[in-house]
Amino acid sequence: MRKKSLKRGATMVAVFWIMAVMGLAIVASLRVARYQMEVVSSQVAGIEARQYAEMGIAIAANPRVEIWDQMLGQRFENGSGFNAQIRSEGGRFNINFILMSQDKVLLRQIFDHWGIDLDVSSEITDTLMDWIDSDDDIQLNGAEVDWYEGQGFLNRPFNRPFYDLDEMRLVRGMEIVEAANPRWRDWFTVWSSGGLDVNEAPAEYLAIAADGNIEEAIALVEIIDGPDGIRRTEDDQKLGSAEFMNQMGMSPDEQAQYGARFNRQAEQVTRIESIGFSGSVRRKIVLIIQNRSNGRPTILDRREELIQ
Repeated sequence: MRKKSLKRGATMVAVFWIMAVMGLAIVASLRVARYQMEVVSSQVAGIEARQYAEMGIAIAANPRVEIWDQMLGQRFENGSGFNAQIRSEGGRFNINFILMSQDKVLLRQIFDHWGIDLDVSSEITDTLMDWIDSDDDIQLNGAEVDWYEGQGFLNRPFNRPFYDLDEMRLVRGMEIVEAANPRWRDWFTVWSSGGLDVNEAPAEYLAIAADGNIEEAIALVEIIDGPDGIRRTEDDQKLGSAEFMNQMGMSPDEQAQYGARFNRQAEQVTRIESIGFSGSVRRKIVLIIQNRSNGRPTILDRREELIQ
C-alpha cells in the first residue's frame, strides 16, 4: 500500500508539473499573440497616419489654400486626422548663402549662442568654409584634403555647396555642434534663396542676425504675429527687411554690414510640414517646394521625419 501511495504521489506531482508547464506555455503563447496583434495594429495605424500626412501635404500644396486655412487641420471621428503648416523656407539660415557670403561672424555668433567656445567655433567655421570652396587652400583653422585623408576619409572635402544638411555632419568639428545643439538642423536650410525672412524667422534667429537685443526682436515678432499673437494667421502684420532693421535700432552702417542677412524679396521656397495621426501613432512628412503660389511648382525635397 505504501508503494502504491508513493507512486500515486509521484504521479500527482508529475501531473502538477505538466499542468504548470502547460500553463506557462499557454501564457507565453498568449503574450506572443498579444504582442503580434499590437505590432500589426501599430503597423496599420502607422500606414493610416502616413496616409493622413499625405492628405495634409496634398491640401497644403494647393496654391489656393492660404496659410491660415482651417482645411490644414482636420480631425475625424475615428481619432485620425492631420495638421499641416505652410511656412517660408526663409525662416531658417541658409548655410550655403552664409558660407558663400563669407559671413564668418554670423556663424560664430550662432555657435556662441549654443555655448561653443569662440576658438572652437572659429575652427568649425573655417572647416565649413574649406568644405564648400573650390580650391585646396586651407583657411587659418580649416581642414582640406590632407587632414581628411589622414583620418582615412577619401574624396573629402567635396569642395561644393552642401546639397543636404546631413552632409554637414561629415565636416570636421560638427560633432561638437551636434553635442551643443542636437536640433541644429532646425536652424539651417540649403533651399532658401538667401537671407532670413523677417516675417517667418523666430525672434532668436532675428536677434542673432541683427546682432541685437532678443527682447527687441521678441517685441517685433509680436507685432508681426498680429492681435491674436499667433504666427501665420490672417491678422499677421508683415514687415519689410528695411523696416525691421530700423525697428531694431540698427544704424546705417550696421544695416549696410548686416543687411544681406535679411531677404529683401518675397521668399519663393515654401516648407510644408504635415503630421498625420491615427490614435497615438503619428507620422510627419516634409515637402520643400518652389514657386508654390504661381502655378508652376517644383518639388525640391520630400522626406519623412521622426517626430520628437
